[in-house]
Amino acid sequence: MNGSVIAKDPGSTFRFDPLIEIGKRLLRREMAHLGDPPVTMVMGNGSTIYSSKGKSVGTIIFRDQKTLMRFLVHPELHFGDAYTEGNIDVEGDLVEVLASIFKSMLTASRGGLVDAYRAKIISRPRLNTLSGSRDNIHDHYDIGNDFYRLWLDERMQYTCAYFPAPSVTLEAAQIAKMDHVCKKLMLKPGETVVEAGCGWGTLALHMARHYGVKVKAYNISHQQVISARAQAKAEGLGNAVEYIEDDYRNMSGSFDAFVSIGMLEHVGAQYYRELGQVIRRSLTENGRGLIHSIGRNRAEPMNPWIEQRIFPGAYPPTLREMMEIFEPSGFSILDVENLRLHYAKTLEHWLERFEQTKDRIGAMFDHKFIRLWRLYLAGSVASFTAGNLPLFQVVFAHPDNNDLPWTRAHLYTEARREEKHGLL
Repeated sequence: MNGSVIAKDPGSTFRFDPLIEIGKRLLRREMAHLGDPPVTMVMGNGSTIYSSKGKSVGTIIFRDQKTLMRFLVHPELHFGDAYTEGNIDVEGDLVEVLASIFKSMLTASRGGLVDAYRAKIISRPRLNTLSGSRDNIHDHYDIGNDFYRLWLDERMQYTCAYFPAPSVTLEAAQIAKMDHVCKKLMLKPGETVVEAGCGWGTLALHMARHYGVKVKAYNISHQQVISARAQAKAEGLGNAVEYIEDDYRNMSGSFDAFVSIGMLEHVGAQYYRELGQVIRRSLTENGRGLIHSIGRNRAEPMNPWIEQRIFPGAYPPTLREMMEIFEPSGFSILDVENLRLHYAKTLEHWLERFEQTKDRIGAMFDHKFIRLWRLYLAGSVASFTAGNLPLFQVVFAHPDNNDLPWTRAHLYTEARREEKHGLL
């Protein structure tokens, strides 16, 4: 029947292709499975599928039948690969299109045979064993400091900023984030801090310079540790901050505060109890801790494309899952804050800077790399905007620690003066 000609009306003919008709039906079914988002989908032959939810915010174009069929097998995995290869294009604002899909998915009827099948056909997430964690971190954070320097703030902070007002610059918001963390930890001059996963070392330097503490910071990204050590030496803080290229599980010593910013996502839920034990043995009797992490509203697997192509081994937890760190080790939760919209704003800044420097990034890598990272950054903005991802800051301590503030007033004191930071 394929390729046969069927009369449409007297004097005219059209070519009927059953594969195209099957594709259209399956694509309509997938649209319904996604909650019928307000987007238009166009197949390679020009056939168009419209949403029933009114005006479309954008159009997704499948360049050929093979791309469409791969997408229909597992959209969350193959959409990203096809977009990276240029086999899928998006007309309209990429963030808005993705956010509309994510919002529809929140209310869609999920689960059932389709989702169960898709969960089985993808590869299992990479584990965060001692050796596995080092490989996973290397694949993302050791891409090259020059790459990240193009679109992060000048202090190279690759985590959620804190915006006292939406108009605040990214640089000022990242400083405000560090102060927000330090105030939550109630740091005092002369205290000691251990940091798990220190990035390029900026928070450790900030704590030492502005709060008078000594910091021991652990990180398994070789490129980041090298950069952090050089920065500490350049700023004359080598005696106050020690950067150790090692896994958090090997932390040793006793400290007044524990802090982890953007590292928990790379730990893996099966290792949370072990992390809690490490923190417990590291904190003094009156010690405090803070964990800052991307999270989930409900427990579900990491997006397979993000896990396989961007963040191998990554898993953002729910608050309930995070309690596996605290409950078995006997910690008491002092404060929980969700900075979801702050991360959306941070990512908007990163995406804008990424687009401004895409030619230089293309010279470092290639056009596929640009499309891959554009989709990752845009999808992240959309996820936080749509409410798929929260950003948790959890403060905790030993349950009998009564040396604590009675209110949150200490968190919202006047911002540090311009002469002290040079940016506010």
